Amino acid sequence: MTNIIYLTPAETRRLEAFKRRYREEARKKFEERVAFYHPLTGGHYTSITVRDQKSRWGSCSSRGTLSFNYRLIFAPLPVLDYVVVHELCHLTHMNHSKEFWGKVSSVLPDYKTQRQWLKDHGAELSAELHMEKLGIPLRLS
Repeated sequence: MTNIIYLTPAETRRLEAFKRRYREEARKKFEERVAFYHPLTGGHYTSITVRDQKSRWGSCSSRGTLSFNYRLIFAPLPVLDYVVVHELCHLTHMNHSKEFWGKVSSVLPDYKTQRQWLKDHGAELSAELHMEKLGIPLRLS
């Protein structure tokens, strides 16, 4: 059972400010990691977007737009790297073929471990839970 927390307007604004900060941090991290891995994966990308997607950790459009879920900033770096490499590999393989997974594996031989971590712990990646772990209360009173 999930505990529903009702926030005041001030608390909601504060939470949104934290989320904006984390999105900015995520953008920097994604740009850094894409720059690091792109020479290893090839292909051409046109832009990087950072969103709060509900059902995806990343995506790659046919026009070369790489999109990432900002909540990955709360994951261990190898997990974030897995999603970056996964999407970069879509620049040359727009499918999940044997060749695609071979490319992912050539860059990250342990990708299955990171993929499983994301399946097992992805629901734990949120600003609210991260703040709780840091001892920052959601409620101001």
